[in-house]
Amino acid sequence: MGNVHSFVVASFSLSAMYVFYAHIYCSHKVLKSNVVNYDDRLPGFGYLFARYLLKALSVTRGSIINKKQTDVSYTVVNCRLENQLLRKFCAAAGYGWDYPDSEYRDVPLCVPEILCLRVLLMVLTSSHFALNPAGLVRVRQTLRTLQPIDELRKGRFTLHARVLEYRTVSSGAEVDILMSATSRCGQLVWESTLTLLSRERFYKTLQGLPTDHNKDWPDRPPLKRVAMRVPWSTGHCFAWSFSDYSPSPLLVLPARLTGCRGRSSPSLWMLSVCLAEIEKHRGVNAIRPPINLTVRFLEPLLVPGQVIITFWETVTEDGGRGLRFQMEQHANSVTHVDGLICRT
Repeated sequence: MGNVHSFVVASFSLSAMYVFYAHIYCSHKVLKSNVVNYDDRLPGFGYLFARYLLKALSVTRGSIINKKQTDVSYTVVNCRLENQLLRKFCAAAGYGWDYPDSEYRDVPLCVPEILCLRVLLMVLTSSHFALNPAGLVRVRQTLRTLQPIDELRKGRFTLHARVLEYRTVSSGAEVDILMSATSRCGQLVWESTLTLLSRERFYKTLQGLPTDHNKDWPDRPPLKRVAMRVPWSTGHCFAWSFSDYSPSPLLVLPARLTGCRGRSSPSLWMLSVCLAEIEKHRGVNAIRPPINLTVRFLEPLLVPGQVIITFWETVTEDGGRGLRFQMEQHANSVTHVDGLICRT
């Protein structure tokens, strides 16, 4: 009986040592460097989640720890785009599971951000990141493509994420984070600047956003209006499809602890669905690189529900032609997303 007990204790000790080494020590060691090789062991989500909780409990929401501390960046080299991940994204975002097999179809515009979600989480949980990562809200985003994103399927590529700027706003504090994907030849393929808001704890609404979202839009007949039902499982399907890359499943419990009780669809899903519908009805040339895309994320989309996606042609500030789109609630015309696509 004593031998069995000793064996169990020894097995438990070895398992604990392996878990500590593989998931804690190695992850901690990797984060000491700003450049990580994709082929090496990337920081584990368990370790990143622990860092997330620690920072969420120790930093006040809506305030900047050190406004000058913007030197937070991570680079992952030798990345590769797996076809299974691409199929899951296309199925969840409305493109269709067989989209990657279609001819003359570029990789969807939001796929590089899915690839960047691991390195983005590394930035948000860094000890040098100056905001509380809990409850960060996506408010604005700009995307730029210089080459077809399909270049990322042709070989190893590099992903990068870094903090650009912190600023104080009426509702709390904002941060701009730059994400980019560079091809095997060293050419910039995709770039995105994401603005996240850390709201003050007792702040209820997003001040600073226009109350009439259609006020500055020209009165033009829409090219297309698409009605869509958003099921209750939308958020889970989109998040769990990328459980190896997305921090969304890990953030459900902290979000509830910080007061976010409603179940809403991911902002990235809303943008992806809008772009998928535009491509279906306007063709691939509507979003073929090189393009600039600017988008605002306004009211959260609670599920289940029904939405209407509308897009129409417009004139940009420099006199060029652009395509504006929006997603609004079917019943009360509350706008969730609005954006503009223009040629560079």
